[in-house]
Amino acid sequence: MTGDPYQALGVPRTASAEDIKKAYRRIAKTDHPDLNSDPEAVARFKAASAAYDLLKDPEQRRRYDAGEIDGQGHEQARARYSRAHAGGPFGGGPFKGGPGAGDPDLGDVFADLFGQRSGPRGFGGFGFGGRGGGGMDRRGEDLRHGLEVDFLTAARGGRMDLLMPDGAEISVTIPKGVRDGQQIRLRGKGGPGVGKGAPGDAYLDVTVAPHPVFRREGDDIHIVLPITLDEAVLGGRVEAPTIDGPVSLTIPAGATSGRRLRLRGRGINGGDQHVELRIAMPASVDPQLRAFFETWRQDHGYDPRRGMMG
Repeated sequence: MTGDPYQALGVPRTASAEDIKKAYRRIAKTDHPDLNSDPEAVARFKAASAAYDLLKDPEQRRRYDAGEIDGQGHEQARARYSRAHAGGPFGGGPFKGGPGAGDPDLGDVFADLFGQRSGPRGFGGFGFGGRGGGGMDRRGEDLRHGLEVDFLTAARGGRMDLLMPDGAEISVTIPKGVRDGQQIRLRGKGGPGVGKGAPGDAYLDVTVAPHPVFRREGDDIHIVLPITLDEAVLGGRVEAPTIDGPVSLTIPAGATSGRRLRLRGRGINGGDQHVELRIAMPASVDPQLRAFFETWRQDHGYDPRRGMMG
């Protein structure tokens, strides 16, 4: 985001924190990449996300409104020239005699412009002849790291212990329902600031590991559930896995492979779980089962492929 965060969210500068949250949610419902793949919608969502990230923090919002930082959270270079300084710092006006000779605050003007503090004699640290030490106040660099999260932790939320590049161990909260490709922001865990500058942030790019049983589509969970031949014919109750543990599921009599059953509310954040039944034959067909079906086929045989050949 490079423009006005208020404009990106479509709210006035007087908007309340709740109005800002509602505006962001409204944009997310229409332009989230998982819901709308149009490039313009993706761009609008990215701009709104960056804007909300800035404005939801009261201190960052105050600093933006005061002109201390720009729409990306970067420090603003603020000039404090007045009309009395129109002659310029190198001859004319009140600055005759060279830099620093006529205005002891001129070093602070350059400090505001270039983000540095002057030494005790005007322009120290800028190469203009002063002898002050000078330093720079600058926010630390934002860093990005990859983070693989197992499927169930991503679905249910939880905590993970991470070892940062600088050797520090931290505990990270994994939000419930985090998606593959989303970011988790760790405030103040980026590069160190310079001088009085605050440290940057760390952004974790989430990769959700696949699961051998569960598959996610939106907030819904999909599984394939094997059932026995007799369960398919006679029906019955079986246990089915969900992300929150096994539940009892009724198999209707005469079920076929490919039939889908739904478990309401057993997905992520109120989504559903969809169960696809698949008949699993026994490892070997014993003589008794074979004899039964040979007899059964003579009296009850049927052709499920009738009509397919035209």
